[in-house]
Amino acid sequence: MSQDLIAYDDAVAAFDPALGLEVHVELNTATKMFCGCPTEFGAAPNTQTCPTCLGLPGSLPVVNGKGVESAIRIGLALNCSIASWCRFARKNYFYPDMPKNFQTSQYDEPIAYDGYLDVELTDGTVVRVEIERAHMEEDTGKSTHVGGSTGRIHGADYSLVDYNRAGIPLIEIVTRPILGTGSRAPEVAKAYVAQLRELLLGLGVSDVRMEQGSMRCDVNLSLAPTGSPVLGTRTETKNVNSLRSVERAVRYEISRHAAILSGGGTILQETRHFHEDTGITTSGREKSDAEDYRYFPEPDLVPIAPSAEWIEELRAALPEPPRVRRARLQDLWGFSDLEMRDTVGAGALSLVEETIAAGAAAQSARKWWLGELARRANEAGCELADLAVTPTDVARVQALVDAKMINDVLARQVLDGVLAGEGTPDEVVAARGLAMVSDDAALGEAVAAAIAAHPDVADKIRDGKVAAAGALIGEVMKQMRGKADAGRVRELILEKLS
Repeated sequence: MSQDLIAYDDAVAAFDPALGLEVHVELNTATKMFCGCPTEFGAAPNTQTCPTCLGLPGSLPVVNGKGVESAIRIGLALNCSIASWCRFARKNYFYPDMPKNFQTSQYDEPIAYDGYLDVELTDGTVVRVEIERAHMEEDTGKSTHVGGSTGRIHGADYSLVDYNRAGIPLIEIVTRPILGTGSRAPEVAKAYVAQLRELLLGLGVSDVRMEQGSMRCDVNLSLAPTGSPVLGTRTETKNVNSLRSVERAVRYEISRHAAILSGGGTILQETRHFHEDTGITTSGREKSDAEDYRYFPEPDLVPIAPSAEWIEELRAALPEPPRVRRARLQDLWGFSDLEMRDTVGAGALSLVEETIAAGAAAQSARKWWLGELARRANEAGCELADLAVTPTDVARVQALVDAKMINDVLARQVLDGVLAGEGTPDEVVAARGLAMVSDDAALGEAVAAAIAAHPDVADKIRDGKVAAAGALIGEVMKQMRGKADAGRVRELILEKLS
């Protein structure tokens, strides 16, 4: 569906964007938030349900203590105040994937509130994103619309509902309006979600796999004329599920809003859907306000009242903040400021750290993740962490290079095989016959053949023009199908022609 847009630079010259980001994080508890059903991803539909998470009459919920603990730890890591007393509420609405016809959530009494996260951009600029609240709730089920061309309910032949996800513990982290970012609003949004993801991984409370839906971002955006103190009407782009898409959704919505406002139109307050394939958003439904959900306190759950001693115990056990961790790792690895910013910006910090822990040198780990693998991720339109290669695989590839069993060119073929699901690096080397020739006798024969085929080049080398050896090295590598150590080949050429 085509929509009117104006050039992005023109949009941000005429309007000031205001961002609001709502990030939903599935906790990695063993059981659901209010019942004992398991939470493993990928089980057969409707096999992880019970009367409580299906909302059957007579069933009663019980709060997951680990979920409460994780919520407090998240709040503390986000510099929030922790409520000494709070309650759950019922958020009432009808939708097929919500079997109780209400969602157990928190409304006016969140577990954590008034926090912030300092977000560092690629050039070192730090933007403080204020956190309004982080509250506990349960996830909904999953609807699948079968038939039609869009995968959405309109035009579908029928719909299926899987309630395995219904009741999984969620933390919703809501920012206050993020103002003053101008043309960098898309970058700020992506960096915030990336660094929030990094923080949550460090806490160990979620696997934050956006492609599986365990971390999802709703992007609220409005525009106001430059210099205006009044916020414009917002739209909410729902369930954006990758860092790249967060940035693209913000950029697209800025251009779309600006086109409507510049043409004298008005913005409809609505939810919208982001389309990964086209990079556009389309209309969902008119956005409901809080009062439309008829919130009221959940009568079947007791209030949550964490003690001050418990809160301080959890605070003392928090891991180091991401910015402190980055500074420590940069010093440990010897990276320049630019190298570290590029590593963080690519979402590769933890991947590089794990690759180093698996035995690779710091610069080698960085080279693979920010070079060859970043290119593969870009081509696939996915995040680095979503590639089918592990830090252990990358470390092993580098170990094979260090042991001169393969060279960098062959290493790329090994990565091809690993990404294609052909096995470990060693299995790919064996199956594809990629091991380098290390036998000096075989290399010597290839060197002799190259010299005989190019006597003019050999004469130049004998006359002291050593740089000419590159042509013979290339000829040998061609004969050996790339399976030779170029350094050793050079040594053998110079030995024969000295």
